[in-house]
Amino acid sequence: LGHCQLHTSCGIQKCTTDFVSFTSHLNAALEDFDLEFCKALRAYSVCTYRNSKVCRGNLVYHSAVLGIGDLMTQRNCTKDGPTSSTNPETSHDPCSYSGHTEVREHPRGEKTPPPTYLFCGLFGDPHLRTFKDHFQTCKVEGAWPLIDNNYLSVQVTNVPVVPGSSATATNKITIIFKSYQDCTDQKVYQAMTDDLPAAFVDGTTSGGDGDSRSLDIVEKVSGRYIEMHARHIGTTVYIRQLGRYLTLAIRMPRELAMAHEESQDLQLCLNGCPASERIDQSGLLPLPVLGKTLPRGAAARPPSGYTLETATSKCHESMLVKDIYFHSCVFDLLTTGDANFTAAAHSALQDVEALHPSKEHWHIFPRSGGGGVGRDSEFFVSLGLLCLVLVAYL
Repeated sequence: LGHCQLHTSCGIQKCTTDFVSFTSHLNAALEDFDLEFCKALRAYSVCTYRNSKVCRGNLVYHSAVLGIGDLMTQRNCTKDGPTSSTNPETSHDPCSYSGHTEVREHPRGEKTPPPTYLFCGLFGDPHLRTFKDHFQTCKVEGAWPLIDNNYLSVQVTNVPVVPGSSATATNKITIIFKSYQDCTDQKVYQAMTDDLPAAFVDGTTSGGDGDSRSLDIVEKVSGRYIEMHARHIGTTVYIRQLGRYLTLAIRMPRELAMAHEESQDLQLCLNGCPASERIDQSGLLPLPVLGKTLPRGAAARPPSGYTLETATSKCHESMLVKDIYFHSCVFDLLTTGDANFTAAAHSALQDVEALHPSKEHWHIFPRSGGGGVGRDSEFFVSLGLLCLVLVAYL
């Protein structure tokens, strides 16, 4: 430290302070993290280059240069490209939600809290995880709004899966990113079974101009998995096709998710399914092998081809934790006999781990009695008891 103090004209401390200011507000979970971090690294590199002569012989300076190089390699940053502003205290990108909601310290020492993010997911027969972390299984046949606020609209269309069951699954998803200031015009995306495009309906793959693109579609697996990143509203969407049906997962800032009119209150992600659409209402779920749905003279094995034991074993192959996703997998196999629903439940849990802001809430356990499960826990316990009775009498 004493050696560094001798070089009072060396500006490495200012370079490092600026870099910290550029990066301290960044959230690694957000989609624009790498872009902004690389900008900050390039600005740090430029600053050290300007001080190369006066900082010659300064060990801190040379350590910083080596560290910058290592970080740029790790983050795949290019040497040429945009840099962060030299005035990090006042600059922000108007088309980056994280940029204008970053934690700032006010003159009185108070800090603006970071934004809160919410998660919603839909998969399987279908199973819905709401913004409030409530887990429901619903009929909702036809077109239903998942999200409908001032920034984003998401609608899904569900069709019956098997005859004699009220269970449905999603075969169409429509998403509207509404126009926002100068960041993007309105963009509409539509996916259907066997048609999961990597572009909006107008043929474009992004919204915004040049390096300031605020909306992007990224194809992860051709025809099977795409991601949409909306920087201007801090929102990320995952859509997958597994078998014949689609799944969806979304993360969105709370303040934007709640920005809607009273007439827009029918939103499954926000308020859950209407009581009349709940398959698991009153904690019971009619299985396809019970009562009227099993023809006289039919074989003892359930129409799906799975028993409770074989369905449990199949789901356990990909999901070791027996949480609500595991139990949903078992129910879907008993209902449909389609092994693709196992992959849907597993992928849905992976999407939770990628997008849900609170790791401690990733898993919901049916018997926990808390965490927003409520009557849903009774539903899965009842489901297990029904299956055990069923197996005993078949």
